[in-house]
Amino acid sequence: MTFLYVAHLILAGLMGIQSITTVSQVAVKAGDSISIPCLYDLRYKDNEKYLCKQRRWGICENVVNTNQPDTSGLFSISDDKTQGIFTVTFNNPMVEGTSFYRCAIVRRVLDIKRTFKLSVHRGMPNLYVEEQEITAFEGGSVTVKCHFYNTKVTKWCRLDRNCVSDLTGSIDGATFTINTSVSNVFTVTMSGLRVENSGWYWCDKGDLQMPVHITVYELNSTISTTSTTSTTSTISTISTTMGTNTATTLQSTIQNASLFTSVEPDTVQPSFSTVIGTGGESLQDKNKSTTLISIITSTLVLLLLVVPTAFFGWRVMNKRNKTKTGGPIITGGSEVKEDTELHYAAIIQNPHAASQQTQNIPEESVTYSTIVLNHSV
Repeated sequence: MTFLYVAHLILAGLMGIQSITTVSQVAVKAGDSISIPCLYDLRYKDNEKYLCKQRRWGICENVVNTNQPDTSGLFSISDDKTQGIFTVTFNNPMVEGTSFYRCAIVRRVLDIKRTFKLSVHRGMPNLYVEEQEITAFEGGSVTVKCHFYNTKVTKWCRLDRNCVSDLTGSIDGATFTINTSVSNVFTVTMSGLRVENSGWYWCDKGDLQMPVHITVYELNSTISTTSTTSTTSTISTISTTMGTNTATTLQSTIQNASLFTSVEPDTVQPSFSTVIGTGGESLQDKNKSTTLISIITSTLVLLLLVVPTAFFGWRVMNKRNKTKTGGPIITGGSEVKEDTELHYAAIIQNPHAASQQTQNIPEESVTYSTIVLNHSV
């Protein structure tokens, strides 16, 4: 008996059985995608990894590897050398049935391989989740709903940790709660998340698993601020042109707009199932860019509204001043001679004195006109 045990350990060491950890069986609906994590020993982080499909006579056909991406688009593979996990993805498998695949690592003597079974169904599989990729912030929480049929889900497992079956407990400092009150739904809520809680988990119902990847990002509570030097300079320029009251109103408006666009909340409660870009970009940097764009846009809109208004007001005031100034004053006088046939009229154009009398009019500023009366008219 001891000999068989020793022989088993030697065989395990040669084949590297304990060097790769993955699920034993998964299921997917035809046309959907599914990702499978393969955990390996970090001493193999620089080795080539691949996925192969098991054929007859023990032959495992290589379908995708880390050194040569799949050109058909049916498979993809990625390697996280920091955590020691390479992930293979089946992109929209359409052929129904059950196949055996292996996560494998290239070695000089014998490759390390670990087998799992994939079943493709026409309808919904016996175990599935709504989202396989979930993100959250440090200190926040996530909720995973595992839908199942037939036998119940009984465990919540982490890829590189032990499984838990209690309704409450903790995993790496994060508190978890399991709710089974809803029929055919196994709900797991993890709260008080830390960055180290990032990783692969799965729902386990004995003969079937469903992997879920959770990513926890750091959350900075810094309130972003934006310089207002250029805005103040703009307001000063407008004040010179339009007057103090208008500039004060503009400044108040911009300050109010800044209050709504430049201050971020101290705490953020992300949606449980919201998926953030896989590039891992900082959300605070995105908010800063959005804030700056909002302030610049608000300032430009206000300038476009104020400048035409100021120009229109200036035109109206200018026209009013011209109307008040008026033109030259024209006065006239007439004289009737003894000869009733003739009448003399004097027309005086005096731009300076409107009340000047006709007897003080100089000779050169008088124009005489002769009017002949026609009695027959």
